[in-house]
Amino acid sequence: MVALAACTPDQANPSPAAAEAQTGSPSPSPTETPSVTPAAAATSTPPSPSPSSTAAMQFSLTDPTSPWVVVNKHRPLNPQNYIPADLVQPAIRLAVSGEASHLNSTTAAAAEKMFGAAAAEGVVMALASGYRSYTTQITTYNGYVASSGQAAADRASARPGYSEHQTGWSFDISDGGGACSFQPCFAEQPAAVWAKANAHKFGFIVRYPWMFHEITGYFYESWHLRYIGIEAATAMAAKGIATLEEYFGLEPAPDYL
Repeated sequence: MVALAACTPDQANPSPAAAEAQTGSPSPSPTETPSVTPAAAATSTPPSPSPSSTAAMQFSLTDPTSPWVVVNKHRPLNPQNYIPADLVQPAIRLAVSGEASHLNSTTAAAAEKMFGAAAAEGVVMALASGYRSYTTQITTYNGYVASSGQAAADRASARPGYSEHQTGWSFDISDGGGACSFQPCFAEQPAAVWAKANAHKFGFIVRYPWMFHEITGYFYESWHLRYIGIEAATAMAAKGIATLEEYFGLEPAPDYL
């Protein structure tokens, strides 16, 4: 169950040396905007579309209850032991049980619509890993430290309090049969291909895209989807903006501070 619990970039993606030998990623603006409206962000210009600071405040980038909260290796959750108050089990195909089968209620409702749309087009999609508690992340991360050391653990698993899975806004998908689960070849499976092309219509993005690890801190995870709302996700897709860090004009977070 470690693979389902960890979402591990070093096991399921190219090594840093191999990835860095390929084309590099664009550098985003280091300017941070605490919270902005979707409309303001949608009118920004890539690659560093920092939304207008004069726009009316609407969604926070730091509040874990916000669909725009940005969690990465520079931005831990606050509080670090945050637990969503509205965790539910969505009515979708499940490949896991227990806490990992839950999402916050907003993400769950959007996932139900997305999975239904995929099924209508003959694409099988399953929830492979959803919510992950702070306590679970401690166990997972410490297991990697014990077996491989901290440097390797930081490549394989988010530190406790730094995982998007803890927010309830993100989850991993599979094809329901386990084909290429958490492996590079999953990007070529129908579920991943469909999600990459259509997830934004339901408010989701592929949070860790190909060759943007120097910005996001993680290698390509074609299975890891993140809810940010239809307007923001559609704006990112339309403008070709790959990461939340770029969309909100935040600094890259390749490593822990």
